[in-house]
Amino acid sequence: MENSEPTQQIDQGKGEKNSGPLIIFIVTFLLVVVAFWQFSGGKTEKRPIDSSELLKQEPVVPEPQPIEEPVIEEEPVERPPTELVEEDKPAVQEIVITLPELNESDDWLQKKLPDLTWRNELIPLLVTEDIIRRFVVFTDNFSQGLLAYEHSLFVQPKDKFSVDEQSVNVEGEKNVWQWDSKTSKRFDLYVDLLRSVDSTTLVNWYIDMKPLVDEAYRELGYEEDFTYTLQDAITRVLDMELPKSAMEVTRTSVMYKYQDPQLEALDDSDKLLLRIGKENLLIIKSVLLEINEKLAKRVDNEG
Repeated sequence: MENSEPTQQIDQGKGEKNSGPLIIFIVTFLLVVVAFWQFSGGKTEKRPIDSSELLKQEPVVPEPQPIEEPVIEEEPVERPPTELVEEDKPAVQEIVITLPELNESDDWLQKKLPDLTWRNELIPLLVTEDIIRRFVVFTDNFSQGLLAYEHSLFVQPKDKFSVDEQSVNVEGEKNVWQWDSKTSKRFDLYVDLLRSVDSTTLVNWYIDMKPLVDEAYRELGYEEDFTYTLQDAITRVLDMELPKSAMEVTRTSVMYKYQDPQLEALDDSDKLLLRIGKENLLIIKSVLLEINEKLAKRVDNEG
């Protein structure tokens, strides 16, 4: 027991004596580290991080950097024009025309007449009573070569057909005269009115009024389409040819007759076209030809 205590004192003294150099080394190392830290601007070396600390910290997501893609120049490509798909096409609104009753159609038509021609001063040449029925009856008769004057759409000319009976008779024959073409000028204003009519508007009117026209045509006992009758009447005018020879007239009573039996044998509608005169007939043909073409197109479209 006595020998153990001094031994412990000796060992403790040795430990104190040996720890001196170690303390000096540690202090010197710390001074070197502090000096190095100040010299490096306060930066410290990385040290291993405990994984438990990483779990406590929120992850830092780096911001995405834009990637510059190389620019590739492409050659222009011609593209076909874009066609409208059926469902993309604007819907066409159909205009519904409200028609009056046939017996009440005159007032309705009279309001529309000024839109038909730019020669409104010539509108008084038209008969504005029972217009649709007059048009149907006169056209039906004309297509057959007949003239229904009482159903004409136009007022009668004030001037009547006449010849200068005081002039010298033709080839010395009594009661035979050369027909004076100047008498045809009494139809000039009627032809001017027809020429001033807008053909497109006229055809559109006819299509719009077709139910009333058909009703008036059925009153005459017909069942077929009136348009065919109208086209027959127009064709009769277009096919009419004026004779190259002079049109001589004679009178055995109050009525004048053509001296040429072939001319006298013509239908009444054709004789009317002769009296209208060559220049007026050519104008009428031109107008009716345009109307007939537009009418045919509308009829085809409607069919």
